[in-house]
Amino acid sequence: MGQLLLVLLLISFISTLLLATWVRGRAQQHANAYPADAVQRFHFGDVPRLGGLAMLMGFSVSLLYAVVAQHLGYGPNVELSDWDAAAYIGCLAGPVLIGVWEDITHRVSVVLRLFITASGALLAVWLLDAHIGRLGISWLDDWWGAYPFLGVALTIFAIAGLPHAFNIIDGYNGLAGLVTIVISGALVYMALKFGDRQLATYALCTLASTAGFLIWNYPRGLLFAGDGGAYFWGLNIAIISILLVERHAQVSPWFVILLLVYPVWETVFSIARKTLQGVPPSMADSLHLHHMIYRRIVRTVFHEDEAQQLLSKNNRTAPYLVGLTILTVLPALIFWQNTPILMGFCLLFVTSYVTTYLWLTNHKLVKWLRKRLR
Repeated sequence: MGQLLLVLLLISFISTLLLATWVRGRAQQHANAYPADAVQRFHFGDVPRLGGLAMLMGFSVSLLYAVVAQHLGYGPNVELSDWDAAAYIGCLAGPVLIGVWEDITHRVSVVLRLFITASGALLAVWLLDAHIGRLGISWLDDWWGAYPFLGVALTIFAIAGLPHAFNIIDGYNGLAGLVTIVISGALVYMALKFGDRQLATYALCTLASTAGFLIWNYPRGLLFAGDGGAYFWGLNIAIISILLVERHAQVSPWFVILLLVYPVWETVFSIARKTLQGVPPSMADSLHLHHMIYRRIVRTVFHEDEAQQLLSKNNRTAPYLVGLTILTVLPALIFWQNTPILMGFCLLFVTSYVTTYLWLTNHKLVKWLRKRLR
């Protein structure tokens, strides 16, 4: 089994890397369509935003190889039928491709993108039997089980919402991609722990495809994931996470919540912040936690000419948030069965996030921090 997974990892990584190279060369003419005055733009030059297309194609190639290998009797069975592979890719294709189309044209409405991602989520419920059947709280689960439509509605909301959460954190070179690799690695570990070869295959190919894309994206930022890439990451991780909890009753649903608490809370906090400011939640801005870390910590420790260089090569922000993600993933892997402890860590993260955000927006504290760092 390990040998085949290693081969799948290499095929997914190499095919995505080659396809990303091809996409980058072919898409250069579309790169100048990205608005130069966009508030969330933190790079110089025209960079293609079609990394999501390369990852979808590389991921699909690796699943195709897994299916063919099974038919030919090569290596152990990864429990992936033709139908499983086709259905899974079908759930991804629509949302990722509409995201890619937005990356090319910048003319796809938010409503249409939400509708297409919700359609992909509905397909996952129908074709993959993805369903949130429990919440990990005994008294609530008894009531929850009596109304199955609630689980379906929450599943569609979660699968459709996580891609947009990854879109929010995709602000600096390597940030969302490295977060995806950390989370996917945890999902691979948990799937193999329970002998779920199919979910391990999905998670491993997600990880490897992301790694192939990151060769171009991090640290130099020569290719961006775009909306298509964020949708690829969010859909994959949401579907795999829901299926893991649904198939294996030992896993607490709060394992997944803690695993994904950074992108999820970033989205919730952003919506609350914008609502309090009287700004539509769908309006893009540059006031997320990664923007604050970049402005208040990363940029301040360099001289002006170096800060200018950092603006075009903004890779020093990602390690802060990736480190934060690791600090949530590790306790999730340790206490994956213990709902109260997992809930406690989620509360600790939310408290720490809000405290850190307020601290970074406090100018007196920022001035003190600059002095300390210099």
